[in-house]
Amino acid sequence: MTNTAAVRQPPPLPTTVGQPMISRDSSLSLVEQIVRTLAARIDDRLLRSGARMPSIRQFADQHGVSRFTVIEAYDRLVASGHLESRRGSGFYVRERAPLLNAAQPDADAANSQLDVVWLVRNMFRQLPPQKMPGSGLLPTEWLDAELVGNAMRAVSRQNPALLLQYGSPQGFMPLRQQLQLKLGELEIQATPEQIVTTSGVTQALDLVARHFLRPGDTVFVDDPAWFLMFGSFAALGARVIGIPRASDGPDVAKLAELAALHRPKLFVTNSVLHNPTSGSLSSAKAFQILKIAEQYDFHIAEDDIYCDLHPGSAIQPAARIAALDQLQRVIYLGGFSKTLAANLRVGFIAASPALAQALADRKILTSLTSTEIGERVVYKVLSEGHYRKHAERLRGKLDRAREHTLRQLERIGLEVTGRPAAGMFVWVDTGRDTNRQTERAMAEGWLLAPGSLFSPHQLPSSKMRLNIAAMSDPGIWRFLEESLEKP
Repeated sequence: MTNTAAVRQPPPLPTTVGQPMISRDSSLSLVEQIVRTLAARIDDRLLRSGARMPSIRQFADQHGVSRFTVIEAYDRLVASGHLESRRGSGFYVRERAPLLNAAQPDADAANSQLDVVWLVRNMFRQLPPQKMPGSGLLPTEWLDAELVGNAMRAVSRQNPALLLQYGSPQGFMPLRQQLQLKLGELEIQATPEQIVTTSGVTQALDLVARHFLRPGDTVFVDDPAWFLMFGSFAALGARVIGIPRASDGPDVAKLAELAALHRPKLFVTNSVLHNPTSGSLSSAKAFQILKIAEQYDFHIAEDDIYCDLHPGSAIQPAARIAALDQLQRVIYLGGFSKTLAANLRVGFIAASPALAQALADRKILTSLTSTEIGERVVYKVLSEGHYRKHAERLRGKLDRAREHTLRQLERIGLEVTGRPAAGMFVWVDTGRDTNRQTERAMAEGWLLAPGSLFSPHQLPSSKMRLNIAAMSDPGIWRFLEESLEKP
């Protein structure tokens, strides 16, 4: 006689969807691992609304954990809205409202999952770095935890009262003095009064945008470019227009043409190690961009977050517009999240004296001050001279990883734009819709960064950004090679 109860049991969950459900070596508790993994599968619709979950006993037996562990995990998922409990029937994936693209509120949910928010949210998942070739960070094992930890301990031994107060709105003075020296090495002359610290380059760019842009104003960006700013500018009511980017900088003819037509207030550009191509600006183009900005009276925000991953213009050609302009029309942005620690949200703005004061005042209105504890840690690292050697080690690792990555890309037939000699990214052409490749990759546990997200138009693209520091797993090469065989 058939056991109908057994037949109605849901199929067991796969033990891997990109990564094991449970690792005994993880620092997270078993409950937390189960909760995070199942929540991620539900968020990514790998577990569909209404699907029945394995029973508590079945789940415990399949994964070798106690029933109490499963009960607590299921209860947490019910509390977070991922599951619902039906008395006498079990646990089911809860019906949830579709996640819509804010730019297209009426779009079909199935077509709106893959947007900038999707990518950023998935970058914060607890995936191993080698599973995230679309991320924008170096693997944690590449960074120097001891260097940062020693600086944090040294800061904690200082007068505790200093750590309990607000810092200076313009930023920790010794750090600004240290940044003055750093800028001087780049041939950018700035006094500490011309420097404002921020909570990373993200806040720096937001402060600059809020100062210059009003609803209806036009802002120029590189195309492709760092995607997070597109939505930020649009939220201010600004019109975002992309300037085509070549390996040695923006298309200056197009920049002049569009500047005459749209009269922008601001042009945001990566001069050195552009994200996502890793190309750097030539001296000729830097001069031309500045002349166009003077002719059509707009400011330039020069994002140099990848500064310390470049070996220097004496070794590889690279120009900074701020060095030509000396902070008259150019606002220079920098930070340390890429080279020290993503959790150290320490960035800075260098601008003319009047603009620096105006940006410091705006910073007061939005956040009072930035976190001085982090600024003291960065100052400690910079002032003791260890940072330079740390940056050299990172560049050496990137050089070795880049050479391996470029060889492998050539082997499987992917075209690299510009073939960069420095930086952490390569911009490749797959000849396929990379949105579809990215969806397939996520289903197999890989995070990719499709080209559509790097353009203000957000149109389907065959381009893709790859982080060369996250390309060591042979599995990603197998996936890319296999994906080229599919339409």
